[in-house]
Amino acid sequence: MKVALILAGGKGTRLAQVRDDIPKPMMPVLGKPILEYQINLLKDHGFTDVWLIVNHLYHHIEDHFGKGEAFGIRIHYYVEPTPLGTVGGVKALQEHLTEPFIVLYGDVMMNMDLHRLFAFHQAKGADATLVVHPNDHPYDSDLLDVDENDKVCAFYAKPHPEGLVYRNLVNAAAYVFNPVVLEHLEEGVKADFGKDIFPTLHERLNVFAYNTPEYLKDMGTPDRLEKVEHAISSGKVAARNLNRPQKCVYLDRDGVINIDTDLIHRPEDFELYPYAADCIKKLNKLGYLVVVVTNQSVIARGLCSIEELGNIHKKMETQLGEQGAFVEAIYFCPHHPHGGFEGEVPEYKIPCECRKPSPGMLLAAKERFNIDLAQSFLVGDSPRDIEAGQNAGVTTIRVKTGHGLKPHTAVPDHYVDSLIEAVALIEAQG
Repeated sequence: MKVALILAGGKGTRLAQVRDDIPKPMMPVLGKPILEYQINLLKDHGFTDVWLIVNHLYHHIEDHFGKGEAFGIRIHYYVEPTPLGTVGGVKALQEHLTEPFIVLYGDVMMNMDLHRLFAFHQAKGADATLVVHPNDHPYDSDLLDVDENDKVCAFYAKPHPEGLVYRNLVNAAAYVFNPVVLEHLEEGVKADFGKDIFPTLHERLNVFAYNTPEYLKDMGTPDRLEKVEHAISSGKVAARNLNRPQKCVYLDRDGVINIDTDLIHRPEDFELYPYAADCIKKLNKLGYLVVVVTNQSVIARGLCSIEELGNIHKKMETQLGEQGAFVEAIYFCPHHPHGGFEGEVPEYKIPCECRKPSPGMLLAAKERFNIDLAQSFLVGDSPRDIEAGQNAGVTTIRVKTGHGLKPHTAVPDHYVDSLIEAVALIEAQG
């Protein structure tokens, strides 16, 4: 990618008590306009041209950035005669957009490995890629659902349908588009990508979701601005970039996060431990990625389908999200090596590299999120969990819940009562 569009026409009404004499993208963040952080990020990733879609008090932007000479990148301006939401200015630049391009929002602080993002877009053969992430308030965010290949199959603009059970995949307001997307935008009509375009775009084009733990935060209120500044000065923003190794806590599911009633294959049988959300929320705040790795032989046994297992995980993510907690990803192994079960699914009755004690799920997450295994932990209740963690080279913690009291020769690094004590141990060691 060489071309970027930044929506930079915002007024910043909610930031007026901080500054009301400049447009929102020029709001200083530790002494530098937030827009400058974005332009520097684009320059560092080899972009050559940036279009700034501007309106309100745009001369402040033009005075600061000029044509981009001082920033090592060509800067162009499109002044919207009439603001047309997030869509209008992008459509108006159609004749200049002949290759894949990225769209950013000028009030979002972000620090991403854009090379990884574009590699994902290309590998998936996507027409559009939406950057998504889990957050601690999914119930009031635009949400997506995806299939097992990360292809978007539903988009839920807020407010959500009543009683929605969801994946915690929040639209993070950064998009990679091929030019074909522009053919599905209407010229001269006020519209918003989240409200008007994305709910149906996946029905017409190949739309994928790129899930990343990297830092993307709207700084559109005084409180959010303060949090963004603290995140930058503390090093959190830079540390979350996936070009840097990440520390992770791998969690087994049954017997660690939820009560293990054996071969759970219906959402109504899934019950979180009452302390699970608080424990995961603490790990979120400690800066660890939280990744679930779970053997789910219920698929191979024919007790439920992958879609039905997904509904169980939606229930888990919804209940965690309601309590301000989230996991970055859920890896599951659908296989089971032994045959002879009534109703079993033959294609899943095979040996594999993902079923614990093999470390396949842990290593897949390592590649996806650039995880530093030496700084990471696995919390599980069964010997298979501990062996998988040992095979991957992470610190292992066995809990006494679930199957944790069953004797075995696999000796964990630590043996504790429950996830509560495991998280306390991780905090003490971190």
